[in-house]
Amino acid sequence: MRMFAASIGTETNTFAPIPTALESFHESFYAPPGQHPDDAKLCTAPLWAARRRAKAEGWTLVEGTCTFAEPAGLVSREAWETLRDEVLAQLRAAMPVDAVVLGLHGAMVADGYDDCEGDLLAQVRGIVGAKVPIGVELDPHCHMTRKRVANATLIICFKEFPHTDFVARGEEVVDLTLRAARGEIEPVMSLVDCRMIGSFPTTLQPMRGFVDRIMAMEGKGGVLSISLAHGFPYADVPEMGARVLVVTDRQRAAGDALALQLADEFFEMRGKTQPEYVDPDGAIDVARKEPGTVVVADPSDNPGGGAPGDSTMILRRMIERGVTNAALAPIWDPMAVRLCFMAGVGGQLRLRFGGKTAPTSGQPIDALVTVTQLTRDAQQTFVGAKVPLGDCAAISLDGIAVVLISKRTQALGSDLLTGMGVAIEGKKMIVVKSTNHFHAAFAPFASRVIYCDAGGPIPRDHRKVPYTRVQRPIWPLDAQVQPVLLD
Repeated sequence: MRMFAASIGTETNTFAPIPTALESFHESFYAPPGQHPDDAKLCTAPLWAARRRAKAEGWTLVEGTCTFAEPAGLVSREAWETLRDEVLAQLRAAMPVDAVVLGLHGAMVADGYDDCEGDLLAQVRGIVGAKVPIGVELDPHCHMTRKRVANATLIICFKEFPHTDFVARGEEVVDLTLRAARGEIEPVMSLVDCRMIGSFPTTLQPMRGFVDRIMAMEGKGGVLSISLAHGFPYADVPEMGARVLVVTDRQRAAGDALALQLADEFFEMRGKTQPEYVDPDGAIDVARKEPGTVVVADPSDNPGGGAPGDSTMILRRMIERGVTNAALAPIWDPMAVRLCFMAGVGGQLRLRFGGKTAPTSGQPIDALVTVTQLTRDAQQTFVGAKVPLGDCAAISLDGIAVVLISKRTQALGSDLLTGMGVAIEGKKMIVVKSTNHFHAAFAPFASRVIYCDAGGPIPRDHRKVPYTRVQRPIWPLDAQVQPVLLD
C-alpha cells in the first residue's frame, strides 16, 4: 500500500476587508513534506492519522505539504495556484499511489476560483486516474459542490460544531479510503441541497439530537458515512448553503432516499438551530443579574469567520456602563501589542487599541491601561492542538482585563486568558470573540453562556448579508424552497 496525503485550508469570507496572500499561509501554518509536527491540526488530521496507520501496519505514506491560513478575505490567485501546484507536483513525484487522502477546509475562494477544493480534486483525479480512491475531510462550514463529489471517492465532514471531532473524522477518512483501496468497499455518494442558510451549533438542540441519530445510522445497512455540510454563509458563491451527503457501499438508490429524508428533516429545523442573540446592553444586563460567571460570545467579530477581530462595540459599552470584574479576549492589534512591550510589565500608558480595520470595527478605544503580562509567541489550546497567538499583551483598564494578540485568531481555549495571567475564576463577565468553538473550553465553568450580536462585520441575520451570486431561491432569503437531490 502506497498513500499520498496533503492539506490546504482556509475559510474565505468574500466580504472581508483583509486579503489572504501566500504569506498568510506561511504565517499561520506551513509544514513542507515530512515536517508536519506529531499532533493533528484542524485540517491535517488525515495526514496525521495516515502516518500512525502506516507506521503500525508497515505500508508507505508519502507526505505532501500541509498549510492553513486564518480565515479572511479573498485568496490571491498567486497564493492558490502556488500552493495547489506545489501539492500536485508532490503527488506526481509520488506516483504510482494506491490511495490519496486530503485534509481541506472546503470554503476557500480565490481570485478566479469559486471552488478551490473542487479545482484541486479535479486535478488530483486527473493525475491518479479513475480507479485510485481519493478520501477527503472537510469542515462542515464548507461548500459541498458537485465538482468535489464528482471527483472524490468519499468525503467526510466533522460532525461537531465546535469541531471537537476533527481527529476522529480524519481517522475515519483514512480507514474508509484504505478499505476502498483494498477492494473491501465501493463508496458511492448521494448529495442533497437543502436550499437554506443558517448556523447549526451542535451544543444546542435540535442539532445535538439530530447529529447523535445520524451517527447511530453509520455502519449499518451499507451506510458508511453521513455528513451535514452547514455551509459558510459569508461567501458569495453560487453553491453556498447547507447540504446533506450520504456515503454508502454500492447502494446509490438507498443513499439517495436516505439523503433526501435527512435533508427534509434538516430543512424542517430552519430557524430553530441558531441561538438567540442579545445586543451589548442586553449582554451586560444578563451578566449583572446572573450569579456566577456569564460567558458572552461575540460571533459578529469572529476571526474564525473572516472578521478582523478588532471591533470595540461591546467593550465600549462595558466601559461606559462601568462593568468591572470582567475580561474580553482577544482583540487583534499588533501595533498596540508592540507599544505594550515598549512600556513593559507593570507599565502604564495611554493606549489606543482596536477599531482599526473597517467601519464595522467601531472606533478605537483610548484609555489609560496597565500592562499586566507580556508573552512572546503565545499559544492557546483547541482539542489538544496548539494555536499560535503571536506576541501578546494582557492589559487592565477600569476593572476589565483585555488580551491583545498579534496573530489574528478567535477565542478557542480558556488558556487564551489564563496563559496571559488573567484569572477566570470569580469573573462576573467574560466576552470571547468566537461563534461556538469557545464552547468546549468555556462552558464548563460558566453559569450561563449567551450570544451577542455586537454589530461587527459578520451579521447574524443572514438576510442582511449583501449576496449577489448565491443560487436562488434559498431560505431565509426566499420563502418557497425545498431540498433538491443533486446528480
